[in-house]
Amino acid sequence: MKIAVTGSIATDHLMHFPGKFADQLIADQLHKVSLSFLVDDLVVRRGGVASNIAFGMGQLGLHPILVGAVGADFADYRSWLERHGVDCGSVHVSGVAHTARFVCTTDDDLNQIASFYAGAMAEARNIELKPVADRAGGLDLVLISANDPAAMIRHSRECRERGYAFAADPSQQLARMDGGDVLTLISGADFLLTNDYERSLLEQKARLTGEQVLDHVKVRVTTLGKQGVEISGRDIERIHVPVARDVIPDDPTGVGDGFRAGFFSAISWGLGLERAAQVGSLVAALVLETVGPQEYEIKGDFFAKRFADSYGDDAAAEVHPYLPA
Repeated sequence: MKIAVTGSIATDHLMHFPGKFADQLIADQLHKVSLSFLVDDLVVRRGGVASNIAFGMGQLGLHPILVGAVGADFADYRSWLERHGVDCGSVHVSGVAHTARFVCTTDDDLNQIASFYAGAMAEARNIELKPVADRAGGLDLVLISANDPAAMIRHSRECRERGYAFAADPSQQLARMDGGDVLTLISGADFLLTNDYERSLLEQKARLTGEQVLDHVKVRVTTLGKQGVEISGRDIERIHVPVARDVIPDDPTGVGDGFRAGFFSAISWGLGLERAAQVGSLVAALVLETVGPQEYEIKGDFFAKRFADSYGDDAAAEVHPYLPA
């Protein structure tokens, strides 16, 4: 299955605040917040939604096509991704801007305060998908993840015009979209992915009920944090998948991207929605247990054992043949 993953490509600057943000906020002074958090740790990691997803797919033996915009400082990152199975031949390199930066501070309750500098990502709106498809010999699925909003809208329209199956994954960019943009992005999508908060925000902005959303998309996947994953859609029974067992959390950055990597890898193997959500949930757990969204490694036998512990031997037997050696 040929999958193009469009979206942000960035470096993550991750810090830890040894306390709770909530303890520093005064309820009647929130209109004039002026705070500085003294952090006790800083790591710089490779990140970006699209590159995180593509990396995870590469860990599972796929060769996804990464589509996004970067700066001339991307050379080392490109080498890293290519070593891990990612096709970077369709990445646009800006002549003027730096690769995007994500700066995030996490407190002891795993709450996060973050900023995102778009940089070269703004040029993603200039990327056409047809040359990507021509180079790959066709595309079976285009994943439209968080990116320059104009790029997301362009990719969605082109998918409909050219008949490319696509998944809409608006993520944090919902905050920058109005209702019309939301409808343009999701209409005709084979998959719509959000977390539970984004689900409500999307419905509010688009002025749609949950049932009405399913008039625009085939399958809706909603991650529910500790409550697992819910899948609904046209003519399918609602599916609920619990989170993986015995997870020791460390850093939540990129957990949703890990889920998407596992979910769409399993879809590409021809597995059903429930099994795909289980694979995604275990990849998400591996991300949660490491600092940084691309610091984990998937080893087939170990992954299969943990999968069996969480979802049963029969489920693991179905997944194991597709896992890397």
